[in-house]
Amino acid sequence: MKARTLALALTMFGCHGMDSMSMQTADRSEPGLPPPSVEDLDAPPVNGFVSTADDALATFAVDVDTASYTRARSALELGALPSPFEVRVEEFINYFASADEAPQGDDAAPFAVHLEAAPSPFGAGLQLLRVHLAGREVPPADRPRANLVFLVDVSGSMNSPDKLGLVQHALTRLTESLRTDDTVGIVVYAGQAGVALEPTPARERGRILGVVDRLSAGGSTNGEGGIRAAYALASDAFVVGGINRVVLCTDGDFNVGLSGDALVRLVEAEKARGITLTTAGFGRDRYNDAQMEALADHGDGNALFMDSAREAERAFVADLQGTLQVIAKDAKVQVELDPRVVQRWRLLGYENRDVADEDFANDRVDGGEIGAGHRVTAFIELELTPDAAALDAATPLATVSVRAKAPDGVRSAGVERALALDALRADPNDATDDFLFGAAVAEVAEVLRESPFVAAPADSLAAAEALADEHAGDDAEKADFVTLVGRVRTLVGR
Repeated sequence: MKARTLALALTMFGCHGMDSMSMQTADRSEPGLPPPSVEDLDAPPVNGFVSTADDALATFAVDVDTASYTRARSALELGALPSPFEVRVEEFINYFASADEAPQGDDAAPFAVHLEAAPSPFGAGLQLLRVHLAGREVPPADRPRANLVFLVDVSGSMNSPDKLGLVQHALTRLTESLRTDDTVGIVVYAGQAGVALEPTPARERGRILGVVDRLSAGGSTNGEGGIRAAYALASDAFVVGGINRVVLCTDGDFNVGLSGDALVRLVEAEKARGITLTTAGFGRDRYNDAQMEALADHGDGNALFMDSAREAERAFVADLQGTLQVIAKDAKVQVELDPRVVQRWRLLGYENRDVADEDFANDRVDGGEIGAGHRVTAFIELELTPDAAALDAATPLATVSVRAKAPDGVRSAGVERALALDALRADPNDATDDFLFGAAVAEVAEVLRESPFVAAPADSLAAAEALADEHAGDDAEKADFVTLVGRVRTLVGR
């Protein structure tokens, strides 16, 4: 997929109608919510429709981050709409579990590729193609030993229960979930950085948790000094063939020292040495979402945001294996649409994960990382050609290729799956629950990011709420999403 910018001329292609948007973003001066930052100016444009005759390839890196969804949930629970600049459609979709089968067994492939297509529940005359990767599960006993260094921001801005207090809860629960042979180190930083705990076996939980309990906040934020100290500690305890990771816990307010592209380059250099980076955000005010996502992206880790103790449990306990254990790195997806079948298409989300078509097989170009048990979903909106119905049923609607490296590999390998035209379901109600729930999530995210491809937000939200409710099953996270959509409807209707 070539790099694209959505021009006003594309409005003639509106998939849900292109009347001017009626949604207004909530007053960003409400208590507890920051005004849009300068990072908002760098928000990627919404993907527009592409003529298949001009470009038949959608190419992008996978993304398993979830920070965008939990940031939005935090805003909504405070009674405000999230900043549209922080809404990333793919992170909304990939927050939720799916029933798609993952590879089984010690010798299984790292992930399975599932394809499904059906009429769009939201765009009249359009189809939706769902591309889903289901990552192989890895039992805790089978993962490599972990060398973890927690880099904890203890600057004055962290002095609140939803920041440092929640960090302490998260670190406590994660430490309790680690294997006894894993090690934990803690570096703290404010005006200066210091080692609070040398790498310590997780079996010494009392010692680790004692340090966690004594953490306190005050001072300015020297992000550069903290990150350098954390990487040095991780390097000293480096486990050959193991998991070596820095976990940055911060409100994202880097106000002293190296920042921006220079900080990203530092993270990339450490990644090349085998030390990866996960960012875990806390607190809504002054949070630099763009920088935290960029650091995790370039550090081959995950971008997380903790809006509650429940989310800390999810990320650091229930999903600990996926958070720590990478099963495939530099993963990229390329979807080839057949011009005989598809007239135009639009990838939902992944704007800042765009990869040039010619770089799909270029192993020097970064992709995304897939953790054990992770699920990755992408939706592509399609408009069929007038002659599609007359084509042979075996004609390919889409051919999906995925390339990725082994966790310690330097060369990628690929798999390919094709979906024939006759696999396109005639009725959206015949699609799976995961397909329809995911479509509802994508539509809500499109509304929240003020996509020009949503003409009537109130109508779209009502339809998405009903669809999500019908296909949520007994999943508590999905049920919570349905409740959140109700809040969005109220805020949009003001």
